[in-house]
Amino acid sequence: MFEYKTSGVCPSRIFFDIDEGKVHSIKFDGGCNGNLKAISKLCEGMPAADVIKNLKGISCGGKPTSCGDQFARALEKALEHEANPQT
Repeated sequence: MFEYKTSGVCPSRIFFDIDEGKVHSIKFDGGCNGNLKAISKLCEGMPAADVIKNLKGISCGGKPTSCGDQFARALEKALEHEANPQT
């Protein structure tokens, strides 16, 4: 299970698994419960690359990031780690 510490959003951490390139078991620690459950459910089983493409760059209010954007960043880091486990 991957854990990502967020920045600039309400949830403090995001937890998820990636299996064969697909995202599973997504959980946000804190934040808007209903919206984050919806993001988790909609992204469950999707290819990580598609989730990144769909969510990266989304802002929230006047913030330059959002929960979706932070999730996309978390997935990018996880994929980088899978490709280069030493870093």
